[in-house]
Amino acid sequence: MRRFRFHDGRIGSAVAVHVTPRSRKDELTGISPDGTLKVRLAAPPVEGSANKALLELLARVLGVRANTLEIIGGEKGRDKIISVVDLDAHTVEEKVRKYIKEHESEE
Repeated sequence: MRRFRFHDGRIGSAVAVHVTPRSRKDELTGISPDGTLKVRLAAPPVEGSANKALLELLARVLGVRANTLEIIGGEKGRDKIISVVDLDAHTVEEKVRKYIKEHESEE
């Protein structure tokens, strides 16, 4: 089983994400061999719209408000680090795995 790149912080955790903008729909598609979460977004990478869509998607998946998430690295690139306030790495991993498993069965 692959390990996520979630890390406990002082008040939350962080996750490495690789984003593919201008996709058909917003979705988490899996985990890279290096533990990075793979995400597809319908929004283009223009004027922060893909970043906003990313935070909204992750907020839905994690069951938190979008303002508890912050892009702390890679704001203008496809590879990003997302800070998750008030959720430890284990909880984030469980929620992401559950989401991916539920959505794999829909396809």
